[in-house]
Amino acid sequence: MTAIHTREPALTIRAGRRALQRLKEKPLTPGDVHVIPGAAGGPKALGISGLDKAVFGDWLPRVEQERSLIGSSIGSWRFAAVASSDDPRSQLERLAELYTAQRFAKGVSPAEVSRKSVLFLEELLGGREDSILNHPWYRLNIVVVRSLGMLESDTRGRLSLGLLNAISANMVSRRHLGRFMERGIICDARLKTPVSKLVDFPSHEVALTRDNLLPALLASASIPMVMSGVRNIPGAPDGVYRDGGLLDYHLDLPYEQSGVILYPHFTDKIVPGWFDKTLPWRRGNAARLQDVLLVAPSADYLASLPDRKLPDRKDFEKYVGDDRGREASWRRAIAESDRLGDEFLELVDTGKLPGVISAL
Repeated sequence: MTAIHTREPALTIRAGRRALQRLKEKPLTPGDVHVIPGAAGGPKALGISGLDKAVFGDWLPRVEQERSLIGSSIGSWRFAAVASSDDPRSQLERLAELYTAQRFAKGVSPAEVSRKSVLFLEELLGGREDSILNHPWYRLNIVVVRSLGMLESDTRGRLSLGLLNAISANMVSRRHLGRFMERGIICDARLKTPVSKLVDFPSHEVALTRDNLLPALLASASIPMVMSGVRNIPGAPDGVYRDGGLLDYHLDLPYEQSGVILYPHFTDKIVPGWFDKTLPWRRGNAARLQDVLLVAPSADYLASLPDRKLPDRKDFEKYVGDDRGREASWRRAIAESDRLGDEFLELVDTGKLPGVISAL
């Protein structure tokens, strides 16, 4: 008898307490989803491109309704691409290819990375600003941080010292980061932001406009020491703005909405802030995440990829001098990610989703 080999699941799916109970009682439909978060993570987003294409290109459009997209860093870029066209699949493919094709010389300056990022955003979204601002059902929310104290400087020494102080303060308690940065949300004014009153850090909201769309997107991904800060986003309080992931890496926020929060993610856990990546005890707040349905690549899937992981920023160093090798590896991971989308659609369309969900 010939052995039958079945492929291991490509997805890990986890749910918060209330979402888990809801999905046991009722199958998930696109009409249940009103909020989609998008985490910071740079090139990791390319590794879930196929999942994004299935969610935004095939599944959510089955029910046309207002939905809040809230993202920091690459999460906001993904969602801007989605909202910039009536063909989100092609724009997500374009984002993945433009990002993959970026090349940086060894020792490149933050100013040069910022310059190339501006060109990237203009090529991806230039001329599409009104489509984003007037999208019939997507409402874009871009998370940034306003730098305080030494973090306002782009001088290497001063900025480094400011970051060291912030890291040390965060080790004691995450709440101490409020001395170093302030959360900003540049939001579509047509719909209330999908989070309840923010009291963990000083925070402000600014209406999304044609003038501040691209500066906010650039700021949201401006990692300190890697890119320059963005000064004075139009309509926002004066200051230097940086990567929203510094405070809200995986968007561990007090969501306020009805239904299920669908979270296409790079990993099966929630890390609150960028400085918490090395702190295994610092994880998302279960009360905040009780409505979340998190969909991420499985360990078996990751092990099947060219480098046994999703693309990430360290690949620029790993493949230094071999841009073609990095690009080939990333393109294979992007192509393989269609498996993630296919499996998600199969689970929701066949009603098998509840049987594969574990607790978040």
